[in-house]
Amino acid sequence: MDAVDRIQVLKEQLNKASEAYYVYDNPIMEDYEYDKLMNELIDLEEKYPQLKTPDSPTNRIGGEVLTKFVKVKHDQKMMSLADAFSYDELREFDQRVKSVAPNATYLCELKIDGLSVSLKYENGLLVQAATRGNGSIGENITHNVKTIKSVPLRLKNNETLEVRGEIFMPKKSFIALNLEREENEEELFANCRNAAAGSVRQLDSRIAAKRNLDVFLYYYLNPDVLTQEEALIDMKNLGFKVNPLYRHCMNVEEVIDYIQQMGEKRQSLEYDIDGIVIKVNEIPLHNVIGETVKYPKWAIAYKFPPEEVSTELLDITFQVGRSGVITPVANFKPVFVQGSLISKATLHNEDYIRTKDIHIHDKVIIRKAGDVIPEVVRPIIDKRGSNCIPFKMIELCPSCGSRLVRRPMEADYYCLNPNCEEKIINKLIHFASKPAYDIDSLGDKVVRQLYQASFIKNIVDIFKLKNHYEELLVMPGWGQKSVENLLNAIEESKKNNLDKLIFGLGIRHCGSKIARILCRNFKNIEGLKNATYEQIITIGDIGDAIAKEFVLFMQDSANINMLDELSSLGLNMQYQFDEIKVNYFTNKKCVLTGTLMSMGRSEAKKIIEGFGGSLSESVSKKTDILILGENPGSKYDKAKKLGIYIMQEDEFLDKIKE
Repeated sequence: MDAVDRIQVLKEQLNKASEAYYVYDNPIMEDYEYDKLMNELIDLEEKYPQLKTPDSPTNRIGGEVLTKFVKVKHDQKMMSLADAFSYDELREFDQRVKSVAPNATYLCELKIDGLSVSLKYENGLLVQAATRGNGSIGENITHNVKTIKSVPLRLKNNETLEVRGEIFMPKKSFIALNLEREENEEELFANCRNAAAGSVRQLDSRIAAKRNLDVFLYYYLNPDVLTQEEALIDMKNLGFKVNPLYRHCMNVEEVIDYIQQMGEKRQSLEYDIDGIVIKVNEIPLHNVIGETVKYPKWAIAYKFPPEEVSTELLDITFQVGRSGVITPVANFKPVFVQGSLISKATLHNEDYIRTKDIHIHDKVIIRKAGDVIPEVVRPIIDKRGSNCIPFKMIELCPSCGSRLVRRPMEADYYCLNPNCEEKIINKLIHFASKPAYDIDSLGDKVVRQLYQASFIKNIVDIFKLKNHYEELLVMPGWGQKSVENLLNAIEESKKNNLDKLIFGLGIRHCGSKIARILCRNFKNIEGLKNATYEQIITIGDIGDAIAKEFVLFMQDSANINMLDELSSLGLNMQYQFDEIKVNYFTNKKCVLTGTLMSMGRSEAKKIIEGFGGSLSESVSKKTDILILGENPGSKYDKAKKLGIYIMQEDEFLDKIKE
């Protein structure tokens, strides 16, 4: 058999084995045999590169490296879905549908928490995979999608078609990936969705290939298909992976019953879901029912309420903050909550623990507050055993051993020792962090390492590190490139605007917003040093406590000497005032929920503040606008109840262009 024929045989065997294992979950070949055939194919293609084809299974390994992502215009807009958070909202959706299509039925599918993708095939060959982007324009991620083993590189026939679905990371892949990143001292992914999104946006497809991504297809752009159920069946017959847990429901009450059943199964699934998608099953009715500018009227996504799971509280440990505040931390058996594997949650303070009556070794209920921050909801008293230990607040600092102090009218305990090692380290970590002075390469672990090695004991020492160049080179895990990257980042940071320095100093009550307001009013470090309580208290958004603490800090001789030394080391001590452009967002209080597809949260915040608006973390009666991203959390529900204006991402983009 010549090379051409052998390559064709190997391709057919490997593709058939991949489809059986990854699409139908029915392996027909041992891993050893698969690897043996794959290695043979790799060798032949290296020997005869002209014989390698786009549908070769060796493309699963990755290897293509891009310099940037190319934009892709979708032939048909990839619309997002309106959300429902209650059964009453589903019944209202049903009434709207039935008012124009009384015979409509529903097809319910699991809402996979991943990243939307469009797959295009020409003459049976995969030619393009693209993200949804803003719905009209996405990014070409074909090089990474080819590495997903459940995506067919060639169809069983030679059709030209487009299908859409969701790329996701299975829970077991997520755990394995974070374990690997932890060993490599890399930042961990927060949840399965972030891990999947980060993987498909790698320029190097070899990285994506190692992440073990998967996909479910749910939308078939075929005018001849008459129902959504038929579309799923047809896609499966074409070789696409379709989630089998869908259900055809005749009415809304059957839909609600399905949601309840899937809610109970949610934790046991091998992938993360955050709701149920309900579509009118009869596709010809879609045009009858219509769509809005943003959403189809024939479909809706029911979002599960915040997921609560139980686990065992193993211990309560204590953290020392940069201000000296002592925070109890719950350490529990790792558990999946809304796509994240979590094992810790803050318990805030002694009063919080006693009010909730939390004991060590209790079975406790865990959830994510606002769909983001892990929290202990309550102990399960009925399951409390004889081994459960009542909480007792510590009396001495876990870092330096100093006696803790609880201030009058406050719930927190403090370590007041100015030389407490953990306080100093956390002050340095805060200073170098991205929201503060933003020194690249100077992360938490590096700060601790340099502190333990006595290279940095205070903020000024950071800017004297260049004097220790030779000593840094011989530190474990360091080399010339890493040392030079750090020193260059420190030098570059000296150009930062003054407000970043003021926030980085860790002055009590002085957050990034307050630092910016003060710098705008007093222009430079001399103005800030000489600012009086009476001058500061007259500034909007600044209260008595902030004014007192700021003046106290600026009048302290040690702090004055530190600022003078930082100035002599070349740090910028002027505030470069960015002129505010008047826009729709000027003087508006905004909140963002979910993930924007067009930009990150920090970029959105910078844009809004550039127009003289503000971006807060929580919704209140004072909020003017809620900006809605993908997978919104409970902020959306609260904003609806308060009647706050809800702005879609495409409208947000239009407004910032005005």
